[in-house]
Amino acid sequence: MATMKWSTLLDDQRFGEPKRDQQDPGRTPFHKDYDRLIFSTAFRRLGYKTQVHSLSPNDYVHNRLTHSLEVSSVGRSLGIRVGQHLQRRVGWPNWIEAHDVGAIVQSACLAHDIGNPPFGHFGESAIRHWYTEFKDQGKLSKLTSEQQQDLTGFEGNAQGLRILTQLEYNQFNGGMRLTYATLGSFIKYPWLSSSRHFASQQKFGCLQAEQAVLVQIADRLGLLQLEDHEWCRHPLVYLVEAADDICYAIIDLEDGVELGILEEQEVLELLAPIIRDTTLPNRTQLVDANYATRRLTLLRGKVIDHLVTAVTNAFIKQEQLLLEGRLAGDLISHCDTNTYQIVSAAKSLARNRIFNTQARIRVEMSAYSVLEKLLDCFVNAALEVSFGDPISFKAEKSLALMGPHRPYGNVTPYEALCRTMDFIGGMTDQYAVTLARQISGHMGSV
Repeated sequence: MATMKWSTLLDDQRFGEPKRDQQDPGRTPFHKDYDRLIFSTAFRRLGYKTQVHSLSPNDYVHNRLTHSLEVSSVGRSLGIRVGQHLQRRVGWPNWIEAHDVGAIVQSACLAHDIGNPPFGHFGESAIRHWYTEFKDQGKLSKLTSEQQQDLTGFEGNAQGLRILTQLEYNQFNGGMRLTYATLGSFIKYPWLSSSRHFASQQKFGCLQAEQAVLVQIADRLGLLQLEDHEWCRHPLVYLVEAADDICYAIIDLEDGVELGILEEQEVLELLAPIIRDTTLPNRTQLVDANYATRRLTLLRGKVIDHLVTAVTNAFIKQEQLLLEGRLAGDLISHCDTNTYQIVSAAKSLARNRIFNTQARIRVEMSAYSVLEKLLDCFVNAALEVSFGDPISFKAEKSLALMGPHRPYGNVTPYEALCRTMDFIGGMTDQYAVTLARQISGHMGSV
């Protein structure tokens, strides 16, 4: 049975740079990855992108940046705990400490949503729908079927890999130049939209444009190839995924209580198997009795610690299957029954009660109109460039707004559209709203 090796999976060399000695006392390459991410423009923009509640007037609720920071904190704990166990294994690389594993997972968690477009997952769905209609009108006929699938199945994970390896810092010359270990831990879906996995999951982690990048990362890390254009996941991806699930399960419910969508008591009842032995303060004992999530906040650490322990145990138990690329499902599904049921119930509660509120649907309809206006404008302008004919006055003005993402010269239609998605996908919610208003003719102050 083929198996991956930790000595290869934890490669500390950098994508886009020649091999070199990266030793720096007190600061490993993986810690440098974290610093490169947190100082990047793409990461900073997450502060103004939707987590669940678009353009919320309530400053308490999470955006993509606060969510990513919290996921990275949980991911660091998972990585360190798993690393402490794995260090005892025969063949464990002697240059990797438990805190290095924590830093790898922390960095991958920090980047896990970096490719999300404005308005979060709804934005992804809106872009897919727009491109599907565009294709049905025959306007993507110059693209291959695989290139068309990249657009009609627009995926923030694939856009994220493009940001990390192509766009940020060293544009089209290695991007952020992160370590192979961090990149491998980031790629949740190591396959193209043309793969069998995409057909079954409707998820993919790499655009056709970055196919060579994915091949290089997979080869360097020793990921097992399953079929053409698809590899098994890096084992640490499962920790990144679990950290995200833990934060969704707990933090989304806190936001729901804060916004008055959920009652505090129903969330406490859901978490009862974890907090059963915890003495809860009465409302009258709290400093601010009107702060709806105060008791949940006090319990958060206990709940997260329980879930981190359960996921760590599941990872260690399933290590061999992870290294063989044969683990079915996610780590949460391999945890103890209590943990699995609580996380599943929390996701179900959020999906049924938080994601379907009338207020959220109204905002999403407005967001769709915004993205539709932007795509109508910039996609058609970019395609004019790729046709090679003199472009129209309106297209020239539109392209001027794209700055460094503007397509030039002899670009193919696919390349032009990728650059357009770099521009639109990188927008914050508010910038998207503002620009859509301006190109629609609203001349007043915004």
